[in-house]
Amino acid sequence: MGLGELSNSANMSLSAREMEIIDLVASGLTNQEIAVRLTISKRTVDNHVSNMFTKTGSKNRVALLNWAMDHGKICRDGFNCCSLPDAPSSDE
Repeated sequence: MGLGELSNSANMSLSAREMEIIDLVASGLTNQEIAVRLTISKRTVDNHVSNMFTKTGSKNRVALLNWAMDHGKICRDGFNCCSLPDAPSSDE
């Protein structure tokens, strides 16, 4: 696999299920806890996380979450959110 192919794989979009899982990873859940929450096996969660590592070029969960924030996939503590906070009212 050439360098160009690797960078192309990093641009692949995540599935709806992968987005659901990445949000739960961002919430601090373990793969086992995610499996219970989604009523799927831990092995299935492991596979989804592994696939996300491959798609994003991430080597671990921290790198995966950094990728997700950089690409606007998750929002934490008001940073990288798609919607802007409401402007203060001029009535105040």
